[in-house]
Amino acid sequence: MISIAMDSVHDNRMTQKTILILFPNEWDHWEFDAHRYRGKLRFIYEGFDLHKFPENARLMTFSAGRFIERIVAKYRNAGLVGVLSNEEQFGAVIAAVIAERLGLPGVPPAAILTAQHKFYARERSREVAPEATPAYTVFSPYVQREEEVKQEFPLFVKPVKATYSILAKRVDNFAELKRHLTFKPLESWILKKLIQPAEDLAQKYTQFPLDAHHILGEEVLDGMQVTVDGYVHDGVVKIMGVVDSIMYPGTNAFQRFEYPSSLPEPVQEKMGDIVARIVKAFGLNQSLFNVEFFYNPVNGDLKMIEMNPRMAYQFADLYEKVDGFNPYDILVDLTLGRTPKYCFRQGACNHAASFVLRAFPGSKLMSAPDAAHVKRIREQYPDARIMVYLKKGNSLAREYKWLGSYRYAVFNLGAKTSQDLHQRYHQVCSQLPFVFT
Repeated sequence: MISIAMDSVHDNRMTQKTILILFPNEWDHWEFDAHRYRGKLRFIYEGFDLHKFPENARLMTFSAGRFIERIVAKYRNAGLVGVLSNEEQFGAVIAAVIAERLGLPGVPPAAILTAQHKFYARERSREVAPEATPAYTVFSPYVQREEEVKQEFPLFVKPVKATYSILAKRVDNFAELKRHLTFKPLESWILKKLIQPAEDLAQKYTQFPLDAHHILGEEVLDGMQVTVDGYVHDGVVKIMGVVDSIMYPGTNAFQRFEYPSSLPEPVQEKMGDIVARIVKAFGLNQSLFNVEFFYNPVNGDLKMIEMNPRMAYQFADLYEKVDGFNPYDILVDLTLGRTPKYCFRQGACNHAASFVLRAFPGSKLMSAPDAAHVKRIREQYPDARIMVYLKKGNSLAREYKWLGSYRYAVFNLGAKTSQDLHQRYHQVCSQLPFVFT
């Protein structure tokens, strides 16, 4: 079923350019429904939201190959000018394959698959930026002996193909590792279904000897975590900005993301140089990206956590608030093969942040605002982005286990001063009462 993102007048339908959006999420709908696109671009949606029930139940019978063939046949003569996706697990690479099949501008599928396979991403980054590559190892999730790990504990472990920090955790010894990798049959089946679409495409578009059903273990890093956002067009890498990541105390769970970064300019420039080397080594082109780093202020070390060959859509309006441009516009330009344009510090705000509300194991959600309540608060704060994610039952239990916490809301806000920014955050919180035991 096709849904069109905006109304259009019959007379200008022929002049509008049509872009296909695959596996859209709430952030995509919010931005692509914006008034600035009306009459100029027409967006068509296909696929499902991987993080929203009951849509994500379609994953159980999903086949990347069948989906690609259906979409190619359906839109071969539909006059599309571009295909894009911000969905990282398999959407971005599927969009790249479909664009290639339809002869449209797009990202090389092999480059996306390399960046998303955490082991081969490490292998490639070590070649061009060894100083920024942590010590790492790889092993089977069914590992039976400690010597198979081939690196000393403690380790930070994560699947070589995963998103949103699923199963990413520090483990201090082999016994803890085994407990972490012990799953119920349904959990194992879901994890396999999450990995399989990208694994099927990797077999066709890469020469990876190691499949995606493995675990990466790497040295435990310390310091300040940040994200470098940018894009590459015609082989030229551009850095848009750096966003600071602040964790809930004593955890590796994100509490908020703040822009602009508080890091010194020389450190940000050094990260930009490293990112440019890595992006080119991956063969990434015509794409937005975000690269996560740890910066250790004691010794000055910069270590890459991972490269994501897509836009950090949760940060898009932070740039709009502070700099005056929206990365979604850059995404559209790249999709159409146009040279993107952006500006610097021309927004209405000096500070912006994406606040993440989380509950931790042992907490139980007793009550939450309904959709009408959320809508009223959005109308009261028209410049904000307010997203609510309610889960329960087995879905909630898996989130606690796989992520270590439950993200139940995100507020994106801007302000002239940092103090005003946090004051606005507390105002929104007080008007959206979530009650936990």
